[in-house]
Amino acid sequence: MIKLGQKLKTHFKLKIVRDGSEAEVAFKDLLDRPTIVSVYMKNNTSSCDKQNDSLAARAEEFAKRGYHLVALSRDTCGSHLKYAVKKKITYTLASDPDDLFAQAAEAIVEKSMYGKTYEGPARAAFVFDRDGTVLGIAEKVDTKDHAAQLLALLDGLKS
Repeated sequence: MIKLGQKLKTHFKLKIVRDGSEAEVAFKDLLDRPTIVSVYMKNNTSSCDKQNDSLAARAEEFAKRGYHLVALSRDTCGSHLKYAVKKKITYTLASDPDDLFAQAAEAIVEKSMYGKTYEGPARAAFVFDRDGTVLGIAEKVDTKDHAAQLLALLDGLKS
């Protein structure tokens, strides 16, 4: 996994949902201010819903602190549009079916489900400066209170 102080390669493009519309952007363009990227697995699943419910409930706190909040999964933008309405999500949802972010963050991990192993993105969260430098990492997401976990991580960052 990428380390604190390293710079993420930001040349890849993602499709995003923001303010009720879909767009394709270069990842570097999401870094218009310090940015938190929270990786989750799939819309409309129990633990991922808890993770996003936590973020949605406290999204304004991140904005007041000057952070751009991005939640990223393999889901399509069509799914994200419906999910944002259903969950009252005001932050950016990114679609990454090819795991481009996880590859750039060196965060592809081995997983297993129903006795089968496969590789996929780590459920983790990353804090980036505007230039892509990693300021903080939550290597294991607390799905029940992810927002509090991230706010504590931000509190611990050096100013």
